[in-house]
Amino acid sequence: MLFWAMSYVWVKVAYQYIGPFSLVFLRVFFTTIIMALVLKLSGSKLFVDRKHLKTFLALAFLEPFAYFIGESLGLQRVSSSIGSIMVATIPLFVPVFAYILLKEKLSKNTLIGLVISFIGIIILILKDDFSFDASPSGLGFMMIAVLSGAIFTIQIKKVAHLYPPQQVLFQMNFFGLLFFFPLFWWFEGPALLQTKVHFNLLLTVSELVIFSSILAMFFFIKAIDVIGVNRMSLFTNLIPVLTAVAAWMMLPNETFSAKLVIGIVIVLFGVFYGQFKANEPTL
Repeated sequence: MLFWAMSYVWVKVAYQYIGPFSLVFLRVFFTTIIMALVLKLSGSKLFVDRKHLKTFLALAFLEPFAYFIGESLGLQRVSSSIGSIMVATIPLFVPVFAYILLKEKLSKNTLIGLVISFIGIIILILKDDFSFDASPSGLGFMMIAVLSGAIFTIQIKKVAHLYPPQQVLFQMNFFGLLFFFPLFWWFEGPALLQTKVHFNLLLTVSELVIFSSILAMFFFIKAIDVIGVNRMSLFTNLIPVLTAVAAWMMLPNETFSAKLVIGIVIVLFGVFYGQFKANEPTL
């Protein structure tokens, strides 16, 4: 969770040098290369069984492709803190999509939790005169990341127990790279080739690849297999708190205001309430 929390800050640093499509391309490209080397050195096969190919194509489309597009373009327009607190609502959307896609029971607590979290987000994004304190387009892109992440969490359960995390990571990034390359080359490919190499850029991209794209996702997949989605989701609630503190310390334009604290508390209360399972009624 710490690695993912820091990623919202590292992305902002990287944007000082390159655009969002270039950053996502570099993250996915180097993650694919590293995971291919890990699999080769460990003697594991690169590709999964053909019968699971469609599942992994769907996973790759959701994450990294759709999720990273939403997150990267969103973080270009909203603060790291607001971006992370929106992503923290993913555990609330997971049971909603499980209800829609898998016909699983949907608890009333989940719906109440969604409403509470929505109120917290409204506090974060509106000014006193009810005008937006955050870019509406940025919020829209972050919502794409939230919905993609929620559906991804449901779909990953189908294969998390069938393959080791490093193989799952390779498949996701390999197919994600195929999805993403045309977009990257069309919008930012030539510009990236002309970008001057800066030490801070190399350091930031390395941190995002090693810690956020590889280690964090590795532990996430492993946690789903070991403790399950619901218990793992509780730990994701730490992300916006850690991000807010890190952004305040490392980014000059990020503030740690009373409004931010109140918004985070309300959103997290909604997330916790939505995941509370004791004798709750279902729909």
